[in-house]
Amino acid sequence: MRHRSVADLMTPTAVAVQPGTSFKEIARLLDEYGITAVPVVDDEHRPVGVVSEADLLRRHTAKDGPSTAEAMMSSPVVTARPSWTAVEAARLMERHRVKRLPVVDADGRLIGVLSRSDLLQLFLRRDRSIQEEIREDVVVRILRLSPSAVHIDVDEGRVTLSGTLDRPGIGPILVRLCETVDGVVEVEDRLTYEEGEETAPGLGLGQGSEPGPGPGSEPEPGPGPGSEPEPGPGPGSEPGPRPEGGAV
Repeated sequence: MRHRSVADLMTPTAVAVQPGTSFKEIARLLDEYGITAVPVVDDEHRPVGVVSEADLLRRHTAKDGPSTAEAMMSSPVVTARPSWTAVEAARLMERHRVKRLPVVDADGRLIGVLSRSDLLQLFLRRDRSIQEEIREDVVVRILRLSPSAVHIDVDEGRVTLSGTLDRPGIGPILVRLCETVDGVVEVEDRLTYEEGEETAPGLGLGQGSEPGPGPGSEPEPGPGPGSEPEPGPGPGSEPGPRPEGGAV
């Protein structure tokens, strides 16, 4: 299962300004390209800040100090890598409360810009594409289930799973994996499971045998310490019958 990366979603850099770019030139570029911010790069094309519409308005209101990109930009700049997943980039945006991320290569040079609107492309995937990815990657390749074991319905990114599975534990795993598929808005679980009766094995006895004392049964009591022995013949007792033909 392949997640779309920052490289898949970002806008390749078309606009960047130098630290000395003027207020009016930045305003013109924002209007011309229909963007809300522009990265500021140094001589080696490494981002050093970002100038947004809010920065321009703040400078216009203050009406003091220089009106160059270097004076108006927000810095230090928060950047992303092209190999990151969309989720990683979205979390970074949320953590730093920014609306866009300059994307840099291994040398720190600007190669693109990722905005919130770019991330929304994830939810513009066709329902059929989402359905095929769930069936082929999640159901068959990862969980090794038959493609016909689960019915997958996708409507506007909302996934409904139905069908009968023979392993109850597989359902929650299937739902969690579906939730990670790009473009999925929510997952509804309508799965059912086969009911099987479990019979505990009994203890077999040999033919004609009788069960002996089981574990925990009490043995028959024998004579204990201090018990009186059975009385035997004592002095004066009558002898038993004399054997025939014996000496007198």
